[in-house]
Amino acid sequence: MTDKNMHANPSKNRTPRHRAREFALQGLYQWLLNNEEASTVVNHIRAAHGFEKADAEHFTTLLYGTIKDSVALRAAFAPLIDRGVAELSPIEHGVLLIGAYELKNNTEIPYRVVINEAVELTKSFGGTDGHKYVNGVLDKLAPRLRAEEVAADTRR
Repeated sequence: MTDKNMHANPSKNRTPRHRAREFALQGLYQWLLNNEEASTVVNHIRAAHGFEKADAEHFTTLLYGTIKDSVALRAAFAPLIDRGVAELSPIEHGVLLIGAYELKNNTEIPYRVVINEAVELTKSFGGTDGHKYVNGVLDKLAPRLRAEEVAADTRR
């Protein structure tokens, strides 16, 4: 994954919320690689081309929330991955943080939507089969964070 890929323009024909996730992933990528302050990352991303089409509130919540809760979020998905967290690509790492954050905190978003959005982000920015990996991890994480919702869905 090259840094150039993370500065690509957000996809066209995406919802404002999806664009917010794309920008949040770009911010997390910057944060993971450069260890910059969250506010610096937010200001940089908000100045990016196309940001005005994103759900700014969701972007801010996602970026600050995932950074603030990153230790707990990593602890939630670490037992479900086949390598150390430090060995994840920055894209997979960032997408898993976003997915874990949304599963834990955005219960108004159906868990299947959270997983699908994470898969789509990984398809757009990640390696060839990264989306399959992210899907597998979040599919195992969902019942741990949303047991009732997953159980109800399974019964349907």
